[in-house]
Amino acid sequence: MEAKTDIKSMTLEELKDCLVSMGEKPFRAKQLYEWVHVRLVSSFDEMTNLPKSLREKLKESCSLTVLTQEDLQISKIDGTRKYLFALSDGNMVESVLMKYEHGNSVCISSQVGCRMGCRFCASTLDGLVRGLTPSEMLDQIYRIQTDIGERVSNVVVMGTGEPLDNYDNLIRFIHLLTDPNGLNISQRNVTVSTCGIVPRIYDLAREDLQITLALSLHASTQEKRQELMPIANRYDIHEVLKAMKDYVNATGRRVTFEYSLVGGVNDTDEDAVRLAGLLKGLLCHVNLIPVNPIKERSYVQSNHRRVLAFQKKLENLGINVTIRRELGRDIDGACGQLRRRHLRG
Repeated sequence: MEAKTDIKSMTLEELKDCLVSMGEKPFRAKQLYEWVHVRLVSSFDEMTNLPKSLREKLKESCSLTVLTQEDLQISKIDGTRKYLFALSDGNMVESVLMKYEHGNSVCISSQVGCRMGCRFCASTLDGLVRGLTPSEMLDQIYRIQTDIGERVSNVVVMGTGEPLDNYDNLIRFIHLLTDPNGLNISQRNVTVSTCGIVPRIYDLAREDLQITLALSLHASTQEKRQELMPIANRYDIHEVLKAMKDYVNATGRRVTFEYSLVGGVNDTDEDAVRLAGLLKGLLCHVNLIPVNPIKERSYVQSNHRRVLAFQKKLENLGINVTIRRELGRDIDGACGQLRRRHLRG
């Protein structure tokens, strides 16, 4: 049986070609694109300005990717919403909606599971199942926007998975998300997080995008990074930082370094001094993250006083730094936790 065409992953131009090949007029593509990416409908039957004959043709040869909401947790503390979505093949992914003064921000997953093996992350405990299609990445945002009845203005690709390990689908997703004919989210409001796949950072720098790149650094030495992040065995910390510098030079965009503070592991004053030395002179910002404890690992969160001392030390050394506001701590806020709970039944 021939696989159906995934129309939600297609650009407007590709849709035109697709419809012309079905014997339809090219102008129908714009109507179809609007139903899919602006009105966010979940079936072909809702596309009322398309002739019934065309809707039948579309049903026959095309698929409209729509995720099914399996679970929703809402934080009583700050209203953060954590969604668990089922994909058409029965796999599950998580997405999080965070409400800020500046608008609604959604954190999406880019893969089912992850193969990167970072020691403090629940997403990676069961390994990688597969990458998500552009339509599956988009529809996490579309379902959330439909659910809350409000516009999403910021998107962070920082949920389950390593986005640069699903590179081609990620790039297509960004173009569709920021297309003026679709949701039209500004590229400057899109952040992609990576644990540091060096060749792909160089590739990304040449895509002519205005997104923010965030690197999960989490250590101030190669040895400590290897202990926390297996990817460091392939790419040395200095190689990764060189690639990030290249990204800044090529795009003119400030990069972010994510640094999860693990009590007694990477949160000393010496760590802060070494970190400042590594980042000196780079257009960047450090995001300090008190690590989410997960029961499968023995890591503990740095205490609040230590987090503040680490921040102050970096600031005194001229590094732009913030402590990430912790949202959704009373729900399964950390990446991969809700999915694991469901898989375990």
